[in-house]
Amino acid sequence: MTEERAAIVRDPDFDCLAANTAAGALICADPSLALTETELNSQVLALIGRLDPTAARFAFAEYGRWTRERDRKCNLVGKENVPPQELGSAEDCLADYLKHKGDEIAAAKGDPRKVFGRQVAAKEPNTDAVDFCAARIHAANSCGNFLRINRVYALDSQVNDQEAQVTGEIEMVVLAPFTTCSRVASSCTGTCWDAATGRPQPGTVNKERSAAAFNVTRRLRIQRTFAFVKAADGWRCREDELAPVNSGTAGGGS
Repeated sequence: MTEERAAIVRDPDFDCLAANTAAGALICADPSLALTETELNSQVLALIGRLDPTAARFAFAEYGRWTRERDRKCNLVGKENVPPQELGSAEDCLADYLKHKGDEIAAAKGDPRKVFGRQVAAKEPNTDAVDFCAARIHAANSCGNFLRINRVYALDSQVNDQEAQVTGEIEMVVLAPFTTCSRVASSCTGTCWDAATGRPQPGTVNKERSAAAFNVTRRLRIQRTFAFVKAADGWRCREDELAPVNSGTAGGGS
């Protein structure tokens, strides 16, 4: 499945496949941005190709997190229905972010270890920290073959000098079918699901529903409280799985 994901990244229209996002629409509408994005995808793919399969999984997850971080920095999250002409100021932000990442990769001189896996802590216990934590959990469980993290939000936080509790919402899109109560469901969404209600159902579901599956493009949202501890290099996630979730919903495809 890693090669299939690589083929998507290799496609020159990679971001245009997701042009239902504000960033995707802006990139696909601007030849300069589209070219820069295509070149960045090629550079990332070349670096990831130098890694062993396990490291490659984490690198793919990190690259996905870059994209979500970019959209947050450029204030494009949730603006899919905003007319492009009203997002003009975001174009410069996108260009700057893509250039920064391109320069970072060029400076690595072909060494993926100088690009991926260097960050192990978040600067603040916020949305970026929740995204960092969720991305690493997904990579550790090979979730990228089945789900893509689409959006991450921090909803609430309790922070003291050395510890933090951050409640976040994670929206995921199904890339390949999996049953609603399976290893993929439990490790990658944090719970089994009731196919009839679209709600989390921890534990084993009954036999009639155990064969139910999430199909491609279904969107799953979970809320979960993540624990962080402050270290010398920032806030480190103390979680190694998405369970238990506080709540969740399974919606239709886009």
